[in-house]
Amino acid sequence: MKLSLAVGRSVTWLRILFALLFSMVAIGVGSARAHEVTPVIADFTVKDGQVALELRLNVEAFVAGINLDGLSDTNETAQAADYDELRALEAQELEPMVQLFAEEWLETFSLQAGGPVELRVSGISIPEAGDASLPRASFLELTGEIPSGADSLRIAWPAGSGGVVLRQNGVEEPYTGYLQGGETSPSIPLQGGAAKTPVEAFVEYIPVGFTHILPKGLDHILFVLGLFFLSPRVKPLLLQVSIFTVAHTITLALGALGVVSVNAAIVEPLIALSIVFVAVENIFARKLHSWRTFVIFGFGLLHGLGFASVLGAFGLPSSQFLPALIGFNVGVELGQLAVIAAAYIGVRLWFGRHPKYRGRVAIPASVTIALIGGYWFAERVFL
Repeated sequence: MKLSLAVGRSVTWLRILFALLFSMVAIGVGSARAHEVTPVIADFTVKDGQVALELRLNVEAFVAGINLDGLSDTNETAQAADYDELRALEAQELEPMVQLFAEEWLETFSLQAGGPVELRVSGISIPEAGDASLPRASFLELTGEIPSGADSLRIAWPAGSGGVVLRQNGVEEPYTGYLQGGETSPSIPLQGGAAKTPVEAFVEYIPVGFTHILPKGLDHILFVLGLFFLSPRVKPLLLQVSIFTVAHTITLALGALGVVSVNAAIVEPLIALSIVFVAVENIFARKLHSWRTFVIFGFGLLHGLGFASVLGAFGLPSSQFLPALIGFNVGVELGQLAVIAAAYIGVRLWFGRHPKYRGRVAIPASVTIALIGGYWFAERVFL
C-alpha cells in the first residue's frame, strides 16, 4: 500500500513537472523561427589574383554583438532586445551600422595565402524589412589580393561568429567544409581538388542532422514525444518511428535534390498541426490503429520538407551529395533516438507499468503537447 501510494505521488509530481516543462518551452520559443541561429554561408572564388568572398549572414546578430558560438537562439542572450530592434530597421538605416561592424570584425578575420591577405568590404546588400517572424539574410562582400605564387589558402573563422559553411567556386572538385567560431580551415588548393571523400562528407554532416533535433528541433522533438505517449508498449512506438523515418527520408532526399519545393509558410504550420493531431489522438486512442500509420507517414513527408529546408541552409557538397545527405539523415535519426531514449529512461522505465500511467502521465503530457502545437500553428498562420 505504501509503495503504491509513493509511486502514485511520484507520478503526480511527474505530471506537474511535464506541465511546467512544456509551458516553459511554449513561452520561450513562441518566436523561435525569428531568433534561431543559422550558419553563415561563405562562397569564395579566386580569379586573376583576387579572392572574393560573399557571406550570407544574419547580420543583425553580428551588429548587436552577440557571441554566436554554440548558440541556438538569440533570445538566450543579453543583446536580444537590441537584435529585435535591428531586425525592424530598414536597409538604409542598417547599412552604416553594418559597415562599421564589418571594418572592426575584419581585424579578427584571417585569410592566409602564402602570407596574410588584407580583406576589404566591397559590397553590402540588405533586404528590406519584411516578415518579422523570419530572419533576414543579408550579404557582405569581401575582396583581397592574393600574393603572387600562392597555390593554396587557409581561412580562420573569427571566434564568436558561430558556424560557417565554406564553399569554393569556379574550380573542379571544389572544397566544401563547416567551421565553428575560432576554427581554421585546412589548406585549400586554389586550383581545386580538395573535395571531401565520401566518408568525410558522411561524417561531417551527422552532427548537422543531430543538432537540428537536439537542441534546435523543438517541433520535431514534440512530435516524437507525441508518438512516444500513445502506448507504454515498445512495439507500437518502434512501428510509428520507423514509418515516420521512412516518410521524412523520402521528402528530405527529394527536397535536397530540388525535385520538391514547398514554401516554408505552408510547411511550418502543417508541422505544428501534425503535433496537435498525434497528441489529441493519444487522449482518445488506447492503441495503434492501422489508419494512424498512414497519417504518420503523411506527417513524416511534411517533416522531411522541414529537414530539407534546414539542409538547404548548409548546402551539400556537389561532389559528395549522397554521402552528405545520408550523414545528415543519420544525424536526424540519432537525435530522434536520443529523445526517445531520454523519455524512456526518465518516464516509461519507472512509471510505464503503473495502472494509472495513462491517466496521470500520458494524457496530461499529450494535452500539453497539443496546446503547444496549437499555439505554434496559430502563431505561424496568424501572427
